[in-house]
Amino acid sequence: MKIKDIKVFVCCPGRNFVTVKVITEDGTYGLGDATLNGREMAVVAYLEEHIVPCLLGRDAHQIEDIWQYLYKGAYWQNGAVSMAAIGAIDMALWDIKGKLANMPVYQLLGGKSRKGVTVYGHANGETIEEVLNNLGTFIKEGYKAVRLQCTIPNTKGTYGTMEGKKNYYELQGNRPLPPEQVWSTDRYMNFIPELFKQAREKFGYEIALCHDVHSRLTPIEASRLCKLLEPYKLLFIEDAVTTENAEGYKVIREHTDTPLATGEKFNTLWDAKEMIQNQWIDYVRTAVPHGGGLTPLKKLADFASLHHVRMAPHGAPDLSPVCVMAHMHFNLWAPNFGVQEFIGFGTPELNEVFQYKIELKEGLLYMDDKPGWGIDFVEEAAKKYPYKRSYLPVNRLEDGTLWNW
Repeated sequence: MKIKDIKVFVCCPGRNFVTVKVITEDGTYGLGDATLNGREMAVVAYLEEHIVPCLLGRDAHQIEDIWQYLYKGAYWQNGAVSMAAIGAIDMALWDIKGKLANMPVYQLLGGKSRKGVTVYGHANGETIEEVLNNLGTFIKEGYKAVRLQCTIPNTKGTYGTMEGKKNYYELQGNRPLPPEQVWSTDRYMNFIPELFKQAREKFGYEIALCHDVHSRLTPIEASRLCKLLEPYKLLFIEDAVTTENAEGYKVIREHTDTPLATGEKFNTLWDAKEMIQNQWIDYVRTAVPHGGGLTPLKKLADFASLHHVRMAPHGAPDLSPVCVMAHMHFNLWAPNFGVQEFIGFGTPELNEVFQYKIELKEGLLYMDDKPGWGIDFVEEAAKKYPYKRSYLPVNRLEDGTLWNW
């Protein structure tokens, strides 16, 4: 089953997405997500100039060998750009494999480990009252887990909140240059515990709550925050510190029993290896596209399971519905799956380009059993939404020092 053609599409139905379509000689095609927020066109160039010419005429069935070829065959390995490109090809090949086998991809992995996928939503707000109102809405909708983020008083545009906008895609798709935001660690540390105190007082402890620090603290600051939040029994604290120095998580682990999650910027198993084997973290947040595809993520999950670490893939709005569906299959299979980040069912524009079906029931996400990923890409619709350059924010301290985002 030879690869006849590979197409790369960039569209912006509210947010920029890079979609890869691998087509075999009999017309079967598979889809992959190559989106890398703020660096989309770099991945497109890597695909079109360096990967596509190498794959035409190869056997689409040889998923493992193609992955090894693309990874080991390039002297310059790793990195977000190259791994997003490899990941999209790998995803598309798994989609093809499922279609040819007439099975959902999760069946090819060994079948389901659960009946549905536990997801958590985002309750954001500019005040604690607004966050709690949004949390109440999520609980009424059946969510069993919710992330809480709130604008810090006397600041503007705290990262992780909606900056006055109520639509993720409107917010993230309109940043032609990186917006600069001001960060105060003291204000943040003095405020966030009150958010969770009020959430528990109002809604109790049956709802699982989590929070994303976005790597804005030092290890000792993060340790203090986690200690302050211990009475509120969080599901996890995400990205408490940067991951470049893995031992930062050792420092936090030694000071608190609040569970820790990180890894959305991991590209390989090697990025996560030290944290997992030392059990410094509880959840790995690596997404299928950014981790190089389903092939390596399955190995990451198996390795994590040996050390009592669960999978909680990244699910931000800068990952396309192709990624959402890939995560559905991965999460249904993975024995050590924990929870999936889920930002909702998209916009009319998004659902015009990507056609798929998922449904939320009592906190669990379900999908139809269709061959492959169970999603289609409408090329003509995508042409209506051309690429629009957009960036994530840049974060500075009050004295102007550039800080982690």
